[in-house]
Amino acid sequence: MRAEPTCPRCAGPVNAPNLWSSDWICGAHGAVLPKQPSRRPGPDGLAAVLRDARVPVWTPWPLPLGWLVTGFATVGDDRSGARATAVAVSGPGLVSGPADLLLVAEEPGIGLGAHYAGLDGTDPGDVCAGSPPHVKLDVSGPAATCGHSVPMWSVDGRPDRAAFVGEAMGNWLWAVLWPADAGVLLLDGQTLLDLREPGMELDLPYGAHCPRLDE
Repeated sequence: MRAEPTCPRCAGPVNAPNLWSSDWICGAHGAVLPKQPSRRPGPDGLAAVLRDARVPVWTPWPLPLGWLVTGFATVGDDRSGARATAVAVSGPGLVSGPADLLLVAEEPGIGLGAHYAGLDGTDPGDVCAGSPPHVKLDVSGPAATCGHSVPMWSVDGRPDRAAFVGEAMGNWLWAVLWPADAGVLLLDGQTLLDLREPGMELDLPYGAHCPRLDE
């Protein structure tokens, strides 16, 4: 049986639009855009995300040694398009054991990145103001010549993960890693590419589906 859309803020059930309301409704958070069932890693899943994406679809490139792309998620419906995207990559941690990284791009107010980070609310608040960033990521813009560095700040979410947030191309950029010590990966000079870029034909290696996408 196909999975149903859920709330991006709590992963709870949502009621679909009907004759009385054009919104998707979460019992805890009211009107939300729906988080669609995650898509399996592979060219077909990626193509579906790129078709609907209204925000960047970030992936580290080159991937860290031994890492694979392990799935995708989006928030939105046929009317809105995908106003948030998540790309999962997984591989050996630099400190211990296997690790997962979710990269989320989203419009303000969606709440997917905050949910993965273990925060209440939809946005990171003032964490990005008044203190130096903890890490910086290099990102590409709509064209290969538009690369720039994005400051990222650590946020205090759940203790089993490391979470960082910044702003890139007018949208929130979240990086959430499991376990918490996997956060050191971002100290290693990661570069992110937006897979929406014209002519982007990377030979992405795929692995088993990452269950973090459905948490």
